[in-house]
Amino acid sequence: MVLRACRGRLRQSQTMPVLTNSPGAPLHPDAILDALDPEQREVALALAGPVCVLAGAGTGKTRAITHRIAYGVRTGAYPPTSVLAVTFTARAAGEMRTRLRELGVAGVQARTFHAAALRQLGYFWPRVVGGAPPQILEHKAPAVAEAARRIGASVDRVAVRDLSSEVEWAKVSLVTAEDYVKAAAADDRPAPSGFDHQTVARLVAAYEDVKTERGVIDFEDVLLMLADMLGSHPHIGDQVRSQYRHFVVDEFQDVSPLQHFLLDQWLGGRQELCVVGDPSQTIYSFTGATPHYLLDFTRTYRDAQVVRLVRDYRSTPQVVHLANDVLRRGRVTGALELVAQRPAGPPVSFTTYDDDEAEAAGIAARAARLVADGVRPSEIAVLYRTNAQSAAFESALSDAGVSYQVRGGARFFQRRDVRDAVVLLRGAARSSDPDQPMPEQVRDVLLSAGWAEKPPAARGATRERWEAMQALVGLADDLAAAASEDAPATLQGLVDELAERASAQHAPTVDGVTLASLHAAKGLEWDAVFLAGMNEGLMPISLAETDEGVAEERRLLYVGITRAREHLDISYARSRNPGGRATRKRTRFLDGIWPDDGRGRGRTGTGRAQRGQARAQLTGHADVELFDALREWRLSVARETDKPAYTVLGDATLAAIAELRPTSTAQLARINGIGPAKIDRYGPTLITLVESAAERD
Repeated sequence: MVLRACRGRLRQSQTMPVLTNSPGAPLHPDAILDALDPEQREVALALAGPVCVLAGAGTGKTRAITHRIAYGVRTGAYPPTSVLAVTFTARAAGEMRTRLRELGVAGVQARTFHAAALRQLGYFWPRVVGGAPPQILEHKAPAVAEAARRIGASVDRVAVRDLSSEVEWAKVSLVTAEDYVKAAAADDRPAPSGFDHQTVARLVAAYEDVKTERGVIDFEDVLLMLADMLGSHPHIGDQVRSQYRHFVVDEFQDVSPLQHFLLDQWLGGRQELCVVGDPSQTIYSFTGATPHYLLDFTRTYRDAQVVRLVRDYRSTPQVVHLANDVLRRGRVTGALELVAQRPAGPPVSFTTYDDDEAEAAGIAARAARLVADGVRPSEIAVLYRTNAQSAAFESALSDAGVSYQVRGGARFFQRRDVRDAVVLLRGAARSSDPDQPMPEQVRDVLLSAGWAEKPPAARGATRERWEAMQALVGLADDLAAAASEDAPATLQGLVDELAERASAQHAPTVDGVTLASLHAAKGLEWDAVFLAGMNEGLMPISLAETDEGVAEERRLLYVGITRAREHLDISYARSRNPGGRATRKRTRFLDGIWPDDGRGRGRTGTGRAQRGQARAQLTGHADVELFDALREWRLSVARETDKPAYTVLGDATLAAIAELRPTSTAQLARINGIGPAKIDRYGPTLITLVESAAERD
């Protein structure tokens, strides 16, 4: 964790103030503020609620709220044990705890909604109800299948999955079986798997009966039961509220009615609340999440202080410009306009392929080139709309010899091969040789768990097992490198680190290209991102039939774009299969943005190779002096050849050169208006003009 945090600080150090103290050492309050930009500092100084932080993608929201907590503790504004910070994923909660620990703050509770509620429910259940709390139903499917059987509904595996999701939506939306039909109609919500709303309402009631008979509760019940306990037992509510007096809620745009109901019980009418969110990243409405509470925060709390974080430290200006443009064209409610803080990077590439197979092969080839250029595979991601799209990319990356990992499958620490490896490491730690370097011990142990010096040629489970073991080896190397000579890394230290990571679901980095759905990519970032399958029917997905559904798909595209730090490649295929009819259209969300080659297409990839030119997404901020120099050069060429100046290169092309400043023919080829013939004729001269301008600067 320490090494990962150091890498994060190194990445931010080019554009943000950085703390220089030893990790975990208490900081002077001024030092905490010195590490923040003006808006982040405003967040840290807003110690009394209510506070609403509107934070765009890549603007350092976690940094702002953890420094706010640390500053409040260091100034004595509140004891650390009085703070409860809640978020939506164990990974995010673990990240928050790690940062607070690095700031020298211990005792703050940073948990997911469910983890915080489960802890409190487990503590108070014996006092209020007696005995141990009911067992939690890990998966709804078996109980839903039983409920369907009881009401005489015929279901298959897909129907059970869809009905389980609908039951979950009803519960997080605080909709009972009696109210379901009316609520679904009001929400314009189609019934799942072809069932009518009345049947779903009966199934919801039967599902509750099944749980009651089995003596189990589901995860939604944990929140609901705790909220009821706090509200109906004043002495319990008072005890919790006396413990937690300051609340921080991250990703507030994703709060459901059930979570908000519990938050109200925690607050008990108080206003010591700081919420952080971004309406433009609301992508979970189908699960019951709603941006309503964030957008209406100042109506609920009329004295609320609102701070906007818009300085984007993650992405290049080219990526930020595209993200802003996508939201602007969709008139997204509450959208923040990001301001890029990083230096200019490569242009955004737009590619049209003939078919899905060609798209997968083209992306794999480009990923391989990035790796050859020094980009780590773990810093590359291929993002798509549905999980079914991953198979083509798995095959193409394997053919290209590029390692990969599929995000959204079994969690790293829940995999059997990883659990077995951890058991082996734990056993070896009891009798480890202190004279043998820890990384060597780890390699010796994992040889029996599927690891080898070189990756296997086989695909599938064998390769995935090796990648998992290699991730453990890499973590051992990282810990050893971060340790000091006085306190070298030990096998027991690695085992302890793995235990902590398992509790936070903070998996070690697998050094492979990440394959993930756009939803699964939320909260993550990579140096290079490929957005694949950006055509109508997938983006927006065909199931998005309402205006609200289409608007959410636009926000989902925005989330995908803002995952990229430097390289961003957007593509779609005109047909599904090789030789098929080219009937697909690119996504409407990029109308007016996708570079046009005169035929309504951008860069083209044909067959298993890529043909044509990558087109650049521009910000409009060109080097004026370079542009003037390029126009003078063009005029001289026109006079020498006795041709109109515009036939040499158009003004738009010269402006693009003046903005992107290409220093190679490959970079020139990414600019609209420059084909192979003109590159051969003018390329060296253009590059010389760009280099001369750089020397002048």
